[in-house]
Amino acid sequence: MTDARDELAPADMTRSDVTREQAEDAVRVLLRWSGEDPTREGLLDTPKRVVKAYEDWFSGYAMDPDEYLQRTFEEVAGYDEMIVLRDIEFESHCEHHMAPIIGKAHVGYLPDGKVVGISKLARVVDAYARRFQVQEKMTSQIAGCIERALHPRGVGVVVDATHECMTTRGIHKRGVSMITSKMLGGFRDDARTRSEFLRFIDVGNGRR
Repeated sequence: MTDARDELAPADMTRSDVTREQAEDAVRVLLRWSGEDPTREGLLDTPKRVVKAYEDWFSGYAMDPDEYLQRTFEEVAGYDEMIVLRDIEFESHCEHHMAPIIGKAHVGYLPDGKVVGISKLARVVDAYARRFQVQEKMTSQIAGCIERALHPRGVGVVVDATHECMTTRGIHKRGVSMITSKMLGGFRDDARTRSEFLRFIDVGNGRR
């Protein structure tokens, strides 16, 4: 059986076989293809800036989300109610058009004897977001990571985002957001638990 982590960062997704100079040359090629002159003053440093931006935007390939959740805490005085972290802002990029995806993730789980620092949940979201993505896959990845690390009684993840590939090209429809969810364990099997989680994050109703 294939470990879910095998799908997260394929072995060939490394920068080791591409030099910085090659990446910058690729940007110059795109500038020429678009009709620009990459040697003009305003564009001379653009390839360097773009490559530096890519290092930030796609830094998730160098991160292991599972490592963020390795340190857990068991001294929680028997706490076993829902834990929810909502409004985790993120920026990602569509793997189909390389256009930005901007939104918020909402994460909840039912602990089973151990919890994790809340900042680590936000780091998990960032690690997956800072890759070329489709929203459905990212939603499942976040939920799967939490389930592997904590073995909770349930996990719920909802992602609410806008896709620039839809607003700045093609159909050009603004003000449209996409909502995806992944429910595991009690969040999937128990309608009351799922309803409580959705009420806590309150997606829609004028808030995003």
